[in-house]
Amino acid sequence: MEVVAGKPGPKSDINLFREQRKGFDPRQRFNGDKGYVGEPSIKTPQKKQKNQELTPEQKNKNKELSSERIFVEHLIRLVKIFRVASERFRLQPRKYEQIVLTICGLVRLRIGALILPT
Repeated sequence: MEVVAGKPGPKSDINLFREQRKGFDPRQRFNGDKGYVGEPSIKTPQKKQKNQELTPEQKNKNKELSSERIFVEHLIRLVKIFRVASERFRLQPRKYEQIVLTICGLVRLRIGALILPT
């Protein structure tokens, strides 16, 4: 399972992940942002406590995690450029999944063209 188009209406990322988790190996681990805090199979950055600061060690760990995630964040940006995933969908609802998967295919084609063979 690589791309999930989602469903109409608001739904948090953690709930979408929990619904799709059965398609993955239970031993597999993931990197996530602060929206996934509390999920044991996802490595997330440290949040600062109320009225406290993060230690320099925690800040360095967060930087390392963000540098691992930057590629994914750039892919999300490329999908959002098409605005179908970031704005209200105004076409027929039954076409949503087909359009989102087409956009993901275009993004995949674009990054494939950017990666030079070694």
